Amino acid sequence: MKKRDLSQFNIPELKDKSIKIGIVVSDWNKTITDALKEGALAVLDEAGIAENNISLHAVPGSFELPSGAAMLLDADDLMNAVICLGCVIQGETRHFEFVSQAVANGIMQVSLDYKIPVVFGVLTCDTIEQALDRAGGKYGNKGAEAAYTCLKMIELQELIIKI
Repeated sequence: MKKRDLSQFNIPELKDKSIKIGIVVSDWNKTITDALKEGALAVLDEAGIAENNISLHAVPGSFELPSGAAMLLDADDLMNAVICLGCVIQGETRHFEFVSQAVANGIMQVSLDYKIPVVFGVLTCDTIEQALDRAGGKYGNKGAEAAYTCLKMIELQELIIKI
């Protein structure tokens, strides 16, 4: 078992290595989201997912992640899952609360509407330091964890739907 952070996980052995995975990444807080993206890509690579089966797209901010995921699923009906990566950091106003809640609800709604795993890989932190700790710092890389979640959900698809 390879240690990536405080939690440990084994990469699932998927039957079908030709699965297609979308990744939608927020450009806002780019230093953080780039680190999350690299963590996710490393896990997908370790799982044997071919680079040409990963569709990577940027959106302006975390608020746009759900619509970016939906656009990606509309454009490619062979997509097996989408990973949404973003970072929302608390400021002086309630904006943080509204954005965080809308993003969480939106990602879940896309997943339910399309019946495809759409993974929530969005950090919601009080400070930039907390975000850095979770984007490859002392608490690991939550982008890697999002990719693991994606693979586990695809494994479930293989068991239930027989893809």
